[in-house]
This record gives sequence, C-alpha cells and structure tokens, in this order.
Amino acid sequence: MTPEEIGQLLKTQFPQAVQDLVLGGGHPYAVIDAAAWPQVALFLRDDPRLGFNLLRSISSVDLLADDRLACVYDLMAVEVSRGTELITQTHEFAVRVVVDRKNPHIPSVARIWPAADWHEREAYDLMGIVFDGHPDPRRILLPDDWVGHPLRKDYEFPLEYHGIPATTEYELPNPRH
Repeated sequence: MTPEEIGQLLKTQFPQAVQDLVLGGGHPYAVIDAAAWPQVALFLRDDPRLGFNLLRSISSVDLLADDRLACVYDLMAVEVSRGTELITQTHEFAVRVVVDRKNPHIPSVARIWPAADWHEREAYDLMGIVFDGHPDPRRILLPDDWVGHPLRKDYEFPLEYHGIPATTEYELPNPRH
C-alpha cells in the first residue's frame, strides 16, 4: 500500500482527526489529533488493508519555535512466514501527534502496541510528554528526583546533582542549546 493510499484511507475514515498529510520525501506521515489517536491507532493496526502490527519506534520532537511537542510513531506492516520464520515488510508509514508544550498529554498506545511501553516512558522522561493511561508511567532513564526533561531545547543543565558536580563536553557550567 502506498503512502498516498494510506493517507486517503485515513482522511476518509477520520476526517476530523487528520490535521495534515506529508507524503513527499522519504518519511511520509499523517498529523493526527491527540484525542483521536487511540481510535486511529486501533484502525491502523486492525484494518486488514493496513495491518500495522509493528511499532518500530516513537521519537519525541521539541518544536520550541511553535511552543509545541510532538511524538512520531513509525509503523510497519510485517508478515511472518511460518516454518522459515522469514519476516517480510509490506509497507510502512508514520503518525505525528503534536501537543501544546505547556500541557503535553497524548493518550498511551501501549495496550495497542506493547513496544510503546518503554518508548513512551522514555519520551516522558527526556521530553516531558505525559501518556494518559500508560500502564507504568515511571521514569525509565533518570532518577525519580531528577528535575526537568533534558531533551527539551530550553532545558537548563544542572550545575550538580546530589553534590556531584556536572561537566559538559565543552566544560561549560550551564550550556544552553
């Protein structure tokens, strides 16, 4: 199935949820409204024409200039040939969910694609996106008492953590990126 066919199918099935389609280039995607994301995700997984049964990754993106945060869900439809255990990719597509930076909430899809579990925890830990309904919303990389989300573009690097002085690759005491 081509990205154009996938985009058209999504626009037909969810006309209010599809905010944009970007089908050119090497990474075609649809921008989906956060509130509709769980229903769209189920459709992407369960519709036999699409069959996106593999969530390859979730990438979080800081859109600082727009005062927004986003998650990009890279999906694949794969077939497994039993006996030889040969895995064949049939098609792929991405979904982008964009939310307000001040209140970044996206419904969890960990129950739809189990691989989302740790990916969502990482996006929370490093970017501060809250995944509503996540089965285990704890930090995954940083300690529980860590302040802030270090992959945000406006993150201020701490000068120390529990008395341990911080350094950077440039030996700057407080880098801003």
